[in-house]
Amino acid sequence: MNNRRHKEVFFYRILDWVSASFAWILFFRYRKSVEQLPTDLASLFEDKKLLVGLLIVPLAWLIIYTIFDNFQDIYRHSRLATIKKTFILSFFGVLCIFFTILLDDNTYQYISFFQPLLHLLFYHFVITAVMRCIYLTWAKQRLLSGKIQYNTLLIGNHSNALKLLDNFQSKKNNLGHRFIGYLEVDGQQDFLNGKLDSLGGIDDIDKVFTQKEIDDIIIAVETTHHRKLNHIFSMLYEYRDSINVKIIPDMYDIMVGAVKMNHIYDAGLIEVDQEIMPKHERLAKRLIDIVVSFFALIILLPIYLFIIIKVRLSSPGPILFKQERVGRFHKAFDIIKFRSMYVDSEESGPQLSSDNDSRITPWGKIMRKYRLDELPQFFNVLVGDMSLVGPRPERQFYIDQIMDEDPIYRKLLKVRPGITSWGQVKFGYASNVDEMVKRLKYDLIYLENMSIQMDIKILIYTVLILMQGRGK
Repeated sequence: MNNRRHKEVFFYRILDWVSASFAWILFFRYRKSVEQLPTDLASLFEDKKLLVGLLIVPLAWLIIYTIFDNFQDIYRHSRLATIKKTFILSFFGVLCIFFTILLDDNTYQYISFFQPLLHLLFYHFVITAVMRCIYLTWAKQRLLSGKIQYNTLLIGNHSNALKLLDNFQSKKNNLGHRFIGYLEVDGQQDFLNGKLDSLGGIDDIDKVFTQKEIDDIIIAVETTHHRKLNHIFSMLYEYRDSINVKIIPDMYDIMVGAVKMNHIYDAGLIEVDQEIMPKHERLAKRLIDIVVSFFALIILLPIYLFIIIKVRLSSPGPILFKQERVGRFHKAFDIIKFRSMYVDSEESGPQLSSDNDSRITPWGKIMRKYRLDELPQFFNVLVGDMSLVGPRPERQFYIDQIMDEDPIYRKLLKVRPGITSWGQVKFGYASNVDEMVKRLKYDLIYLENMSIQMDIKILIYTVLILMQGRGK
């Protein structure tokens, strides 16, 4: 199913490119008519400006759509939401094109600024919206006719799962859901009376995803069972890019407005969006990381040289300290610090530092107080191993212990770790695994509220902490 989705989304983008090209040709013809120049096709295509525009403008629109209009499934994409978002992107995209390409256009000698802007907006929006709606209507008809089916995994307990399955199976149209089996939550066996194959429990999710091609997951557990749901979502999180997750709402969800009708589901399901940040914010965050780290490495060069001399004089050993940490998507990388401990401080195995740790050099204590030892991590940020703001990276040795206490920690491994974090700001350094688990809740709060604004807030708090010498 995923391969087919990619092909059809690709064709959707081809239609966007065709629409943008056709709209640009009509707009170019309008400009020629204003200047009282020939507007037949032969004359238009003799103008090199039209050909250059056809190379640049449609490509610019594709970049805009890729950043701000990202989705993965045309069959259940709302046409009304598509029209709304197409208008918003068309409006701001047209403004960008005017201020970057058309501001010095000769047409302004004949007419006001707003007339060509409105013409381009009209051409682009109408053509793009119509083409998209035709394609999405064709896709929706294929879905309703049963030609498109989604391999669906059911996760639940006895009463909710059985009711849900009976509801879907009693309907002629179930929006393409083809149930391939279920995972039980409470240890019950065959509670669906043989209607579906049991594929094990929720802890078998990794094995099921390896053996089966899953498109959708429906969770039939009441949302009041928070601990169960947290465990389920933490297990499903790493598959969020390839599956759709839906859950049965209870009356509380309906009353507080958690149930939003994106598509008309007879079973009344909530679509669970596990995306941490919108794509354009993720790109902006990464751009900020690169720019800030690049200039920090240059501006702080005198401080780097001073610290290098002090570390060299403090004790024998290398200036830089490298240690393997686990980053985004479980990828290991070497975190870089200025060495603040004596050499061979972990001969007996991994150890966390404490306030009165005898392994720390006198200069190391000063560096840790103001977090100067972490300045080389701007290089980690620049190469993409880390971010300015994100959960602090840990060693696999401690991650295994934290996961035994609270498996939801795996959620933190879905984002780039950071030089500073909300956990660092509100809790500080952890001296043992119990404190790591306590700090976890602050990092989870950050993940649930992750945004550029939140990052700026954390960076400001971090600077204030460093100015007060409360780094360690």
